[in-house]
Amino acid sequence: MVRLGMFLGDRYEILEKIGSGGMSEVYRARDHRLNRDVAVKVLKQEFNSDRSFIGKFRTEAHAAACLSHPNIVHVFDVGEEADIHYIVMELVEGITLKTYISRKGKLEIRETIGIAMQVAQGIEAAHEQHIVHRDIKPQNIIISRDGKVKVTDFGIAKAATNETITSSTMGSVHYISPEQARGGYCDERSDIYSLGITMYEMLTGRVPFEGDSTVSVALLHIQGEMVSPREYEPMIPVSLEKIVLKCTQKKPEMRYRTVTELIENLKRALMTPNEDFVHMNGMNSNGPTRVMSEDEVNQIRNGAAAMGSGQMEEELSGSEYEPYYDDEEEEARYQLDYDEEEDMFFDEDEDDGEEEGQRSDKIYAIVGIAVAVVIVLLALFIMGKTFGWFDFSSKKENSETSRPAEESVGTEVLMPNLLGKSLDAAEKELEPLDLELKLSYSSSDDYEDGQIMEQEFPEGTPVKRHTVIKVTVSKGSTETKVPDNLIGMTREQALKALRDAGLEPEFDEIFSDTVEEGKVAKVSPGLGITASIGDKVTVYLSKGEETKTTTVPQLLGKSEARARQELEDAKLEVGSVTKDYSDDYEEGEIMSQSIRSGSTVEEGTKVDFVISQGEKDTTVRVPDVLGYSEADAVARIRQEGLEPVIGSPIYSDRVPAGMVAEMEHDPGTRLETGTTIEIYISMGPEQKETPAPTEPTTPAPPENPAPPENPGQQDPVAPENPGGQENPGGTPGDGLPDIQA
Repeated sequence: MVRLGMFLGDRYEILEKIGSGGMSEVYRARDHRLNRDVAVKVLKQEFNSDRSFIGKFRTEAHAAACLSHPNIVHVFDVGEEADIHYIVMELVEGITLKTYISRKGKLEIRETIGIAMQVAQGIEAAHEQHIVHRDIKPQNIIISRDGKVKVTDFGIAKAATNETITSSTMGSVHYISPEQARGGYCDERSDIYSLGITMYEMLTGRVPFEGDSTVSVALLHIQGEMVSPREYEPMIPVSLEKIVLKCTQKKPEMRYRTVTELIENLKRALMTPNEDFVHMNGMNSNGPTRVMSEDEVNQIRNGAAAMGSGQMEEELSGSEYEPYYDDEEEEARYQLDYDEEEDMFFDEDEDDGEEEGQRSDKIYAIVGIAVAVVIVLLALFIMGKTFGWFDFSSKKENSETSRPAEESVGTEVLMPNLLGKSLDAAEKELEPLDLELKLSYSSSDDYEDGQIMEQEFPEGTPVKRHTVIKVTVSKGSTETKVPDNLIGMTREQALKALRDAGLEPEFDEIFSDTVEEGKVAKVSPGLGITASIGDKVTVYLSKGEETKTTTVPQLLGKSEARARQELEDAKLEVGSVTKDYSDDYEEGEIMSQSIRSGSTVEEGTKVDFVISQGEKDTTVRVPDVLGYSEADAVARIRQEGLEPVIGSPIYSDRVPAGMVAEMEHDPGTRLETGTTIEIYISMGPEQKETPAPTEPTTPAPPENPAPPENPGQQDPVAPENPGGQENPGGTPGDGLPDIQA
């Protein structure tokens, strides 16, 4: 019994139970050898004694182990310990497609096509290995957290051959193909049918056939008419509608021949959804035919009679579809396969537990009888071969082969050499010796993957017939190398390259200035590094160039040189530099900056700043405009920031007329800008009036006149108005000279 905390294979620690199926339970476990979480599927205890269930369990392991594809859940190991049969698989964190559909109701067109393509690619990989899944349904499709779709549960998978395949009626009834429902021919096209039903449910949110029981649903798969998905969802494009209808044709030959053809049509529907390009196959008569022997027919008839057909007829009478049979044998076989008593073949969760137990008892009884008959026949055949009951050759031939016959009569055989052989080759070699194999797996640098590397008994050792021989199968070398060409690959390319190398990739993102966004920029532990198979490798995808940020420094009050240095240290650039007056900052200091200090900006951003010129002087000196013309004087005064005013003109003996003769303020005087200053224009020298002429007067003789210097000559007459004075020395207006005493 599996318990939490126990170890399987001295390697896998059981952590928790995460799911349960019809014949197995799934646990989360820790692989302590490779340091990773895995999923461990364990066969239920009640089936440990049933060789058929163990066989199916091993079938799943062998079927999935040979498949390696991104859309298939990987199988890492298989083992047996203390009656515990287990399979170690990849742990996929996510939900089933069934849960996803339930949450969303129905899926969008592009989403449906995307999921269907991934499922189809996984099925395609299985078909390439000649493996038919036979149980494709949303419950067996997992959508991981990163959007990857994976197919799981190969529990009833079966190898496909060129011969007709007969199979028990297995699979989930809502997704089962008609040929599976009949228990007849089953090949790759059966998986295509089930995928078509799954697409139908994704598009419409419902399955095409519903019924009160599994038998009625199976009948509808065989002969019921499917309602077109467009009747439930008119927005479905015609191409996708026809793809679904072609997948779900009743006759296998009318479906897609291969999954590859289906994938091509899905891709085309994604590009041109409204194009009607799907070619529906016509009927042909080349389908496989199953010929039944008389013994089989009798067994079917006897089985149907023993079980009773009343309930089946009652079941069919409630259906709107009337069953059609080609002949009595087909009807008898169908009734046997789908008797109400045999519903246990279908994977239905709603079956009642008590009824299921009764059905199981009856089925086990029938199967037991059939197995007993086969064993008896096989035993008779072996005994006949052993004792020569069927040997009709001559005595001469008997004498020539007497020694091998004697050896075969005994209960012991000689152990052959199985080393280096594949499982198929080993089983074929042991079959005539009546020996069976018990497998375990281990890594080996000497044997290739799948070859037997160890055997319990050496070659030539006598062993009893029917002995179970323990062999160890090689999983290949434990060493591998990280590919050295991952840089620049896309996510999908890197994933494939690492998986091919036996490594498990994990993805992360980093900035890169050299690698395009979305491609591999870095790999840890490194390119070309030797690693163990199953190791995790971290792949860093480029997010493009990183937008680096920095903080703007405080520039105010600092010199220009200091400001430039601090901007450079902060990986910023100097923008425009201007100057202005400031009452707060000394001349030469930064008085303002374009981006506030402490702001976060991208590296390389330009920052403008202004340098202080100190306080602005608002006074000006009065210019010297004396001697300037009026126009020139006005222009010169205004140039200095003063306002000239023209005063009254004045006379000036020094300054010519029309020129500035005087100013209100002396040149050089400092005045506030805008002060008015009055100037005076010269009118030239002042003009004086000339006095009117007067009659001359005779001066009075002096009291003691001096004798003349020139005797005999007369005194000269004094001029009128000597000195140019008006009325000199006289009374104004009398016209007479002023006589002085």
